[in-house]
Amino acid sequence: MQAHADTYFQQLLDGRPLAEPEAESVFATLLAGGLDESRIAAMLAAIASRGPTVDELVGAARAMRRFATPVAIPATSLPVLDTCGTGGAPKLFNVSTLGAIVTAAAARGQVLVAKHGNRSRTGRGSAEVLEALGVNIHASPEVQAKCLREIGVCFSYAPDHHPAARHAAAVRKKLGFPTIFNLLGPLVNPAGATCQLVGTYSKENAAKLAAAIARLGTRRSMVVTSEDGLDELTTTAPNVVHLIEEGRVTTSSLDAVSLGLRRTTIAELRADSLDAAVAIARAVLEGVPGPALEMVLLNAAASMHAAGVVADVRAGLVMARGAVASRESERTLARFVEITASA
Repeated sequence: MQAHADTYFQQLLDGRPLAEPEAESVFATLLAGGLDESRIAAMLAAIASRGPTVDELVGAARAMRRFATPVAIPATSLPVLDTCGTGGAPKLFNVSTLGAIVTAAAARGQVLVAKHGNRSRTGRGSAEVLEALGVNIHASPEVQAKCLREIGVCFSYAPDHHPAARHAAAVRKKLGFPTIFNLLGPLVNPAGATCQLVGTYSKENAAKLAAAIARLGTRRSMVVTSEDGLDELTTTAPNVVHLIEEGRVTTSSLDAVSLGLRRTTIAELRADSLDAAVAIARAVLEGVPGPALEMVLLNAAASMHAAGVVADVRAGLVMARGAVASRESERTLARFVEITASA
């Protein structure tokens, strides 16, 4: 394996992308601790300089999946949904995290939401906000499975499930720019998500991720980006949507205004601190009207559509609104806190 890694390492330095099996091999070597920091830095920088290929994303994802600590999904035929995105856009509040909770509340018994996430360089990512809301983000895989059984949603904290990625952690921090690892999060859900709503900040990333998901296999997934560079389905601009089903990718546009939602601005959706992000989260789950609530409803609706719970996003909006209005979303968070606190 080390000999192959040396060959592939040189290939990257020569500016030649890796084929899928080559990428899987060299990333497996990295995850096993077989590359020193200088080689990891050079490899990640070489890939970042031109952007990872679909082959490299798929190969690296396959390696990371092999090294992951899994979540045991309850015996069920229900779709397993993840709302993990790539980050990297102007920081709003935690749309995908709240969307996961609202989806679980609205579609209880129809989908299991295994939310994969991490801390953020901004200090207000999904992990920080859930922790501030009282959720134990370090709950064991067994407790996460209990959450799925009882409330239909769990949180899988990425470092706990991908401990082998620690071999690249110090290098990534020193490099100070996004690497292929920033795009791998949505591809390595430890619960083996069969459906996804993936948000990313660029059209190029969205197309690559959609192609990678199609190759890795999915029941039905959506990869989305907005025309103004947000990594969620947004009400601030039209959105580009890649739908992946049966190995095929179809691309369309979606404008929230056509669904009766109000056009808003990024400034109205921004959370400038962890306290602000937590306050917005509580207000959304309480059903306080405003642009933040509409953004979450839109993403929850799309999540249900991706999971096949509803025929279209419009129908998903009805279910999402009902879950918030009935306070079921709020109760779901409260139970989430209770179950994980006992871990």
